[in-house]
Amino acid sequence: MTSIPLTLASGRRLFRSENITPLLLILMVAVLVIAPLIKILLVTLTPEGLAAWQSVLASPLSENLWWRPLLNTLTLGIGVATGCLLLGGFLAWLVVLTDVPGAKFLGVLSTLPFMIPSFAAALAWGTLFRNSRLGGSAGFFEVSGIAIPDWLAWGLLPTLVVLIAHYYSLAYTIIAAALSSIGADLIESAQMAGAKRPRIFFGIILPVVTPALIAAASLTFAGAVSNFAAPALLGLPVRMQTLSTRLFGMIETGNSERGFVLALLLILVSATFLFFSDRLVSGRKAFVTVTGKGGRTKRFALGAWRWPLFVIAVLLGCMTTVVPVLVLAASSLAPQSGALFSNWTLHFWIGEGGGVLAQGTAGIFRNPVLIDALWNTIKLGATVAVITMVIGLALAHTIVRRKGTVLANVLSQLAFMPLLIPSIAFAAAYIALFGAPIGPFPSLYGTFTLLVIAAAAHNLPYAVQSGRSVLGQVSADIEESAKLTGAHPIRRMLVIVFPLAIRGLLAGAILVFVKMVRDLSLVVLLFSATSPVLSMVAYRYASEGFMQFANAITLLILVICLTASLVAQALQARVQKWKQS
Repeated sequence: MTSIPLTLASGRRLFRSENITPLLLILMVAVLVIAPLIKILLVTLTPEGLAAWQSVLASPLSENLWWRPLLNTLTLGIGVATGCLLLGGFLAWLVVLTDVPGAKFLGVLSTLPFMIPSFAAALAWGTLFRNSRLGGSAGFFEVSGIAIPDWLAWGLLPTLVVLIAHYYSLAYTIIAAALSSIGADLIESAQMAGAKRPRIFFGIILPVVTPALIAAASLTFAGAVSNFAAPALLGLPVRMQTLSTRLFGMIETGNSERGFVLALLLILVSATFLFFSDRLVSGRKAFVTVTGKGGRTKRFALGAWRWPLFVIAVLLGCMTTVVPVLVLAASSLAPQSGALFSNWTLHFWIGEGGGVLAQGTAGIFRNPVLIDALWNTIKLGATVAVITMVIGLALAHTIVRRKGTVLANVLSQLAFMPLLIPSIAFAAAYIALFGAPIGPFPSLYGTFTLLVIAAAAHNLPYAVQSGRSVLGQVSADIEESAKLTGAHPIRRMLVIVFPLAIRGLLAGAILVFVKMVRDLSLVVLLFSATSPVLSMVAYRYASEGFMQFANAITLLILVICLTASLVAQALQARVQKWKQS
């Protein structure tokens, strides 16, 4: 008898005026994130979709559609995660816990590879190691008389190396942050007790940083299995398929139901690995390493190994940052992609069309398609950055100010769900939802609007995290004072919260801008001829054999990304100065 009144009371409490905003935000995020996933699932449950499930999982085609791409995807994911842990962990240990010379310089150098698009490293690898197996122009080494075997030019190994070179800086950042929290008193106490270095490493350092290692492995694994550019450029020419490239191929050839099935399976693979990684971390005993005492980091003496290890770290950084950029620059100036350092010309940048060179194709800055792509890329990055930061601030404000409530917890879980969804699978879900008219709304497939909506939804976790970090520095008392004076929530947000958080939000927005400028996995399914972007134009040029044009466009993307990154660092430095004043 009392259950009905209690239920009605709970419903009334839920729909109080102060809960309207969180409920609307939950509805908005559900439409942006959950609705596409539900739609893609429903499409695969139609008769055509069920037939696609059978074709992918239980038919003579299954080996090529599912099992072989799955094996290649898992091999890449596990291999990249392992390689990134080894390289990133080594560099983090060297920079944080040793007396290596130039530690700050090595730290900066170790973070640079992640700023470079993954397809830049793939293009540089092809420029150097491509052989004549597939016809066309050979790479630098084969033109120089060095025979390059197929396994080094194409396929799994070069893709693995390129992805490790791209993602190891992400592992370095996570592991270095964990190592810097280990106080010197722990290590010195162990040394006073007579513990040797191996015992200290396996007994103190490794247990403390294990959560960071698992987190780094999870993120690099997820990045590798969802990456499209490197497997497409280095694997597809020899028919090495991953789930992402196979998904792209299915949708490109009109087999949408099979593509949607592969998208769901790709999400399942990535989410399963991330789930078990999270369980490993949450099930471990926590170690307190940050106390109220003065904190300092214990640095181990390397002795005679100081300079050799410094040289190794510098070479590693240069091979994954400086060398690819130099190779791309030289290739964009060379009439023949294999002869990198002779007869340089600016034709591929500013040359007029109609000549013999490059089959009469004009330079990128004389190509109207490229100019449109440049404008669309900047417009896309800026639009997505602004939208995600505005939405992210609203979500973060609700999550932070209503911390501990059911609505805030639900909103937080929904906002971070896109992290579990690979980019290309997320794009496929948006095609399923918006690829056909919905009531009075027309189909958005192939429009710039769909690209913006999908990109904003996929970048929500980064925007929310940026907003939460900024709002953590703004006292709630300021808003409470304004509330007592009768200020409306929107007015409080515009007049108080936004001005105080603007610099940090701008820094976060620029990082989202950089991510969109260099992203290929998300846009590869959503772009159209009417809304070209630089990354897709570069990929098209590369797939058609115009490597000089592809490399020149990639350099242009890199310049835009580095410029934006420098602006973000300058803004963050000003934020820190502002906080201290």
